[in-house]
This record gives sequence, C-alpha cells and structure tokens, in this order.
Amino acid sequence: MKKAVRKRKLQIYGDKMETEHSFEENLTNLNKIVAELERGDISLEKAVELYGDGVKLSALCKKQLSEAKIKITEVDEKLSSEK
Repeated sequence: MKKAVRKRKLQIYGDKMETEHSFEENLTNLNKIVAELERGDISLEKAVELYGDGVKLSALCKKQLSEAKIKITEVDEKLSSEK
C-alpha cells in the first residue's frame, strides 16, 4: 500500500514558502545559507533570518535522510525474508 505524499509549506533560502524540495535541493540551499553567513557582509536581521531558515532546512534534511534509511531497511528486511 502506498502512503499518500503530503506536501507542506516551508520557508527556505531564495524562495519564500515553497513546497518541500528534494534532499539535494535542500542541501544546496543550506550550503548557500552557510556561505552567505560565513561571508559576514549582511545585516544582523538578515543573518538571523538566514540562520532560522538554515535550522529548518537542516532539520528537514535530517528527516529526509532518516526516511531514506527506513526505506532501505525495509527493502533489506523484505529481501532477507524472501531467501
């Protein structure tokens, strides 16, 4: 049985309130945020905003990796039980 895919809104770097992106897109956006924060040539207000976006993206990337790990484990378990 397939699970229903639920899209949710998330504020991310470069695009405000976009739907969830792939892991690779989220990681790219997170790297852009880190690079901009490391340059240090932005206002404190913008830095705080970017930091918040980065925390959200980091959490989302961790969640996406966890979901991928679960899927891989399920496939491995299914293959093991078929032997």
